[in-house]
Amino acid sequence: MGRAVWSGALSFGLVAMPVQLFTATESHTIRFNQLQRGTSDRVRNKRVNERTGEEVLADEIVKGFDMGDEYVVVEPGELDDIAPGQSRSLEIKGFVDLDQVNPIFFDKTYYLGAKGKEYAKVYSLLLEALSRSNKAGIASVVMRNREYLVAVKAEGDVLAVHTLHWADEVRDPHHEVGDLPQKTEVTEPELRTAIQLVEALSMDWDPEEYHDTYQERVLRLVEAKRTGETLDKAVPPPQSTNVIDLMGALEASVSRAKAARGEEPQEATEEKASLRPPTKIKDAAAKRRAGKKTEKPAPRASDLESLSKTELYHRAADAEIPGRSSMSREELIKALSHKGGKQRRGKVS
Repeated sequence: MGRAVWSGALSFGLVAMPVQLFTATESHTIRFNQLQRGTSDRVRNKRVNERTGEEVLADEIVKGFDMGDEYVVVEPGELDDIAPGQSRSLEIKGFVDLDQVNPIFFDKTYYLGAKGKEYAKVYSLLLEALSRSNKAGIASVVMRNREYLVAVKAEGDVLAVHTLHWADEVRDPHHEVGDLPQKTEVTEPELRTAIQLVEALSMDWDPEEYHDTYQERVLRLVEAKRTGETLDKAVPPPQSTNVIDLMGALEASVSRAKAARGEEPQEATEEKASLRPPTKIKDAAAKRRAGKKTEKPAPRASDLESLSKTELYHRAADAEIPGRSSMSREELIKALSHKGGKQRRGKVS
């Protein structure tokens, strides 16, 4: 079970229940230690007094607000004293349609759990009401010495709390993007072809199909440097489209996208229409599901024990095991052997 990052009371109307917040996401960024070049000596950061150069202990540090000519010192406990109720209260002020909340306002996500089995009915009631109405409860809460605007919404079979940016935290793109293009008229043929390209590249959303390829390449780079091997450079970024030949680029993109989906170009389809009746072409996601290759059975756990964690990770990437980036060596071995078992059990005789 995860560690709660906040606990307090959730209320809507006259209904209230004790709740806890748990972090819903995690980062799998690869972290490097800092070393002095040419040595294996760690470089560490220290908190030092900028006047004396001496290190300062954590319990000797207070917060100071710069007033220009002096600092106003604030003790950590004083910040809790100014909002004792808000720091333990998550009161829903009202409910809004989810479609009204611009995604740019969403920040971090937390899972919301009831603190006590006796509140299961209240929890389930709010979860089902939000799910059926497609609405989110808007509230504010003080957490870690900061006030957050939040949206409480249903996420499958759990309530989730999404922290939101305040309105004045969202920047105006017209001020931030110096060369933001003005709205330009496009021709109908260009627009039709662009829509065809969007349709040709349309797919079903499946987050499990995506993974951090950069992280995988970093791990391969580390392993290659450890073994003295070389790693091929990545493909360079595409060149900008020649605006003069925009229509040609659109048409070529549509043809390539249709070919990738197993469809024939429009000209070839029309030419063969008189020779045979048209056949319905499955979408890309259905083709992947129906035509998945039979994978080789995974080795037993005992066969994987001799592999390094990097080698296990590469095998997990090839096997498309979800969540592999945050797994320990033992978890990778278990997942690889378990996946092989599932594949063997799933075969139809």
